[in-house]
Amino acid sequence: MELLPFKLVAEAAVLPPLENGRKRQKLDLVRPTSRDCDNAVQNSDTDKLEKDQELNGSLNFNGAVKSEAVEEEKESPKFGMTSVCGRRRDMEDAVSIHPSFCKQSRQVQMSSDVHFYGVFDGHGCSHVAMKCKDRFHEILKEEIEACGGEKAVEWKGTMERSFERMDKEVQKWTVDAKERSSCRCELQTPQCDAVGSTAVVAVVTPDEIIVANCGDSRAVLCRNGVALPLSDDHKPDRPDEMLRIQEAGGRVIYWDGPRVLGVLAMSRAIGDNYLKPFVISEPEVTITKRKREEE
Repeated sequence: MELLPFKLVAEAAVLPPLENGRKRQKLDLVRPTSRDCDNAVQNSDTDKLEKDQELNGSLNFNGAVKSEAVEEEKESPKFGMTSVCGRRRDMEDAVSIHPSFCKQSRQVQMSSDVHFYGVFDGHGCSHVAMKCKDRFHEILKEEIEACGGEKAVEWKGTMERSFERMDKEVQKWTVDAKERSSCRCELQTPQCDAVGSTAVVAVVTPDEIIVANCGDSRAVLCRNGVALPLSDDHKPDRPDEMLRIQEAGGRVIYWDGPRVLGVLAMSRAIGDNYLKPFVISEPEVTITKRKREEE
């Protein structure tokens, strides 16, 4: 007997709107039988749309909302970044993240998003790293699009050309710059000739991770909880790098660690005009196939 009042209250509060909604839907579904075919199809589509809108409005956790969320997640991958100045008086590093910055065509009617991630560790001043942050993804996009529609991207050559173009832009910009910069050296020679930046760039496609490294910044992949290096540091005491420097007429001098001509603690970088040809901008490129176990 105690359940009867509760049941009546529940029916009075909830059931009438549902019954009205059901009656309206039933009437709408029955009406098309007495009309012509075109009106019936149009009315049926309208009723279906209204029903879907009502369901989506009343249930925020339905399958349609979940599928839309999954699609959005695929289009915009999750990423994060943090940057710490450390003990330097100025911040000389830059981070560049551009999800879906261009399309990679694999077939005539099929293309996939390509994502760009870059870290630029400046030294001497910040303007080279900031220039790389502003321009590198644009240069790389131009090189990818230049490969053509159906033609597969030859990543090693594409990355090498992009790094070469970026290095030449920095050289020309530091020499010909007429606008004064807000950085410490203010682009005044000879100070700006002693400015450079490492560059480690990762391009992520649906099938591969392409990493191009120039300097001693690093790219690391986490797979099944294990850290896998995707790049190798360019240090002056690395045997192949030391041999290359010596063949170019330079020397590796140990001054608080191995340094090119006793100055720079890395053997490759963008910029550093005063140390060329001993310090080069040519990157090393690795291509890693993506797997489900990657985190």
